[in-house]
Amino acid sequence: METQSFLFKKKAMESAETLVCVNRVKQEEPEEWDESMPLPGDIIEGFSENDGNDDLFTPAKGRSELSSQLRKIKVETIWVKVRRGNGTLKLRVRIVADKSSMLHKRYTIRAARDDRHVAVLGDLTLEQCTTLQEMSRRIVNVDFRGFNRKEVKYDWKKTVGTYLPDQGSTVVSSMLFMPFTGEYYIEATISRCMAWFSAAVSSGAPLVFVNIQTEQTVTSEKTNPTAKEICRGKQQNTTLPVELVQGIRLWFLPGVEEVSLEMIPRPGETRFGIEIKRTDEGFICVFSVTEGSAADRAGLQQLLAEADDKKLLLVISRLEGKSVMPSSVDSDGFIHCCDHNEIKDTLTSAIEGMDIVQLHIMAWPNQTRL
Repeated sequence: METQSFLFKKKAMESAETLVCVNRVKQEEPEEWDESMPLPGDIIEGFSENDGNDDLFTPAKGRSELSSQLRKIKVETIWVKVRRGNGTLKLRVRIVADKSSMLHKRYTIRAARDDRHVAVLGDLTLEQCTTLQEMSRRIVNVDFRGFNRKEVKYDWKKTVGTYLPDQGSTVVSSMLFMPFTGEYYIEATISRCMAWFSAAVSSGAPLVFVNIQTEQTVTSEKTNPTAKEICRGKQQNTTLPVELVQGIRLWFLPGVEEVSLEMIPRPGETRFGIEIKRTDEGFICVFSVTEGSAADRAGLQQLLAEADDKKLLLVISRLEGKSVMPSSVDSDGFIHCCDHNEIKDTLTSAIEGMDIVQLHIMAWPNQTRL
């Protein structure tokens, strides 16, 4: 037990250790970045007044100490050694005053060939640096740069009307899973994501797996700037440093398709005749249907019987065109899903006004068509 406790404390200390890193850059045009510039996520390992061997590089131990060291250098252009990915690079940079510091005069670096490309340095963890490096890699990766682009007009209205007749249908849905507080490994989030999906399918929800991907979410104490704003350095109203949290987004189909049904009330009816419940995974499903009711006339009783025979759930994906699907799991483990009582209130209000209610139901393979 003592050994496990020691290893846990050692890992926690390593994860909390900070490095001098490029937190962001002030250049307004991310498409003009290149690999010879200091990029977000670059770990500053040391600097030298000439391009000598590694022994001549002075180690960078912290942002404040590095700023003080840069202030003492008499030459304008220096070399910095940065760790980027699995390798290290030597970049030629210029020393400039950090104008974002109002109380103390600090110094930073900018690209030698572009006065606009000024680095804002910070003391970040290795995980934060790695996340920023991945963002920078996607921006400057030449594999993503093809021929010049031009604008081509497209008839979106015609295409949507032809290939998506029911414009209220999502066609594809997603669920965002955030890492738990204190988690530093994406594998744990992926495990929870796939466990949730497997549990939903096992319970009878006819979900179809599409894809899984990582997704970065930017958080701060005051506001949540976009990744594009981070690239361009537009965070004057935010609390720095910002934190990039990496979540997992699961894409899935709500069944093989969504079937649209309408519950049409008749004079004198006080209920649509549908009972709903929410599953543990956050889905709203039909629990029972009253014989002869508006729900029965819409075909829900037939679908419910067929779903029961196949040991599936009759899951509602939309009510009046609005999604009732679960949308995310926060860092405390709570599933964000549609309020069960609000759905009941919507149905009650509709029956009082004798309004037609549209439902979208998750369909399964070989389902009977109404």
